[in-house]
Amino acid sequence: MKSVEDVQSALKELFAETLQEMLEAELETSLGYAKHDVKNKQTTNSRNGYSKKTVRSEYGDITLKVPRDREGEFEPVIVKKNQSNVTGIEDQIIAMYAKGVSTRDIQDHLQQLYGIEVSPAFISNVTNKIVPLIKEWQNRPLQAVYAIVFLDAIHFKVKQDGTIVNKAAYMAIGIDLEGHKDVLGIWIGENESAKFWLHVLNELRNRGVQDILITCVDNLNGFSEAIAACYPKTEVQKCIIHQIRNSIKYVSYKDVKKITSALQPIYKAPTEEAALDELEQFEKTWGGKYPLIVRSWRNNWDELATFFKYSPEIRKLIYTTNIIESYHRQLRKVTKGKAVFPTDEALLKMLYLSTMDVLRKWTARVQNWGQILLQLMVHFPARVQLYLW
Repeated sequence: MKSVEDVQSALKELFAETLQEMLEAELETSLGYAKHDVKNKQTTNSRNGYSKKTVRSEYGDITLKVPRDREGEFEPVIVKKNQSNVTGIEDQIIAMYAKGVSTRDIQDHLQQLYGIEVSPAFISNVTNKIVPLIKEWQNRPLQAVYAIVFLDAIHFKVKQDGTIVNKAAYMAIGIDLEGHKDVLGIWIGENESAKFWLHVLNELRNRGVQDILITCVDNLNGFSEAIAACYPKTEVQKCIIHQIRNSIKYVSYKDVKKITSALQPIYKAPTEEAALDELEQFEKTWGGKYPLIVRSWRNNWDELATFFKYSPEIRKLIYTTNIIESYHRQLRKVTKGKAVFPTDEALLKMLYLSTMDVLRKWTARVQNWGQILLQLMVHFPARVQLYLW
């Protein structure tokens, strides 16, 4: 079978018979005895013929005979009263695709469950139905102001022009003034670059984001300049964890634990002044052996030290990109079975479906948001109050 029509034709009769049998089984369970099994009948109720009903499915319209009971107590579940649509196979395919199930496993599932063979093209056609939804979601209007926006990218291998290339999926997660998280968008681009991030930020602006109080980013060169070009008032916090990773990149294996331990007092200091003292101490101990580490911390200090001016609640939230990295881990769980994606669109479809699963769980406000908002009102009084009232 190579088309939707082939599958519809093969499944329509089988699907109708299956629904019919399930309806009969439901009535039997409701009455408590099998048809013609009068000996085991322990109710005054009984069967009372059928009523015809036409329902719509992905295989076309199906006519069912819905069994009735004499006392009118039977309420079918498989096809409820007034239900006119019983589509489901396409929903199953999309749900499995969203969980990262491979095309081969989806084919096996349909073969075992329904006894049909479908082509990869059929599965692709089904999942293509969400492409308009992705475009609508990606272009939806956003809020005028976000308290904090986390920007980071995750990398995948994608086929392009007959070769396999590394592609970056750019992600933006925003926390609004009510403390709710949202994925603002997903963009697929070639390798992570400050130029592409500028494109992302301009798109956020075009979709209605007029102000961002704080952005949390990795240590990509040119990132801060891209943010300043689009949101000049926004404060930038570079991720401490990314800075540590960069610091130990060229450290001897035997020194890694010592270096990470020696760096802790810097970013855990109570004030920026105390942190600078700890950096001086680090330089005295390790500067001779690893001068590049000290130079990197000093060159990036202005944006690494942003969080020192805030309360512990805000510090905990912004000094790393943990929120977006946690989101990335959820995406990795789903995409780990895909070594290479056939197209950018295939990658975007899976990331979108996985994101929808994540967003369904993001119902609560950020912890201690009441205290955080009060702090933000002190630091950004005019900008916060302008959009709260």
